[in-house]
Formats: sequence, structure tokens, C-alpha cells
Amino acid sequence: HVQLVESGGGLVQPGGSLRLSCAVSGYHYYGVCIGWFRQAAGKEREGVATINTDGTTNYADSVKGRFVISKDLTDTTLYLQMNSLKLEDTAMYYCAAGLGYCPGPFDFDYWGQGTQVTVS
Repeated sequence: HVQLVESGGGLVQPGGSLRLSCAVSGYHYYGVCIGWFRQAAGKEREGVATINTDGTTNYADSVKGRFVISKDLTDTTLYLQMNSLKLEDTAMYYCAAGLGYCPGPFDFDYWGQGTQVTVS
């Protein structure tokens, strides 16, 4: 079955960097958009960055120029390099995948458990 497992979250000072990873298993990336979402306390979940199987990427305006989404050559790990972190980047970050072409719209069917990022 499909599994998405995030790692790499933690506590970082403003201006610092973190790299999140998402281990993917159970399906092939072909025809799938995979990406990162986040949810801060008391706020709705929002899309952060996505990447299609052809390598095209999409970013939320709030992270453009600071975050970079990528995947490894074996298509088994998704990354999110986060630089110049701000207080407002504090949130639970989730990896998700859906059958479709981003930016969609379509539903993301598979979700990881999340990894907490705290900027303080």
C-alpha cells in the first residue's frame, strides 16, 4: 500500500534552514503530483510546493525564492529545502500525493503523518 513518511522537522531560528524529506513507497511517480502542505495552529491547511512527474514545480507565493522542492533520481524520496525561515513558517508539514497534474485541481489521495517545523 502507499506510504509517505516525513522527517527532518525541528526547531530553528529565524533566518535558518531546514530540509524536510518524505520517503515514498507503494506506487510509482508516473502520472502523479507529489508535494508539501502545511497547517499552522488555528489555520487552514495550505499548499507549499508541488512537483509533477515531468519535473515542473509550483510554489505558494509566501515561499517563492526561499523554498525548493525536489525529488531523488529513484523517485523514492521527496525533499523540501527551506531557507530564510520566518516565524510564520511554523507549522506541521505534510507530504501528499495525488493522481493528476499540478496545480490541479484534484484531490490528493495519500498523506503522511506530518513533521513539525518551529521557527523561534
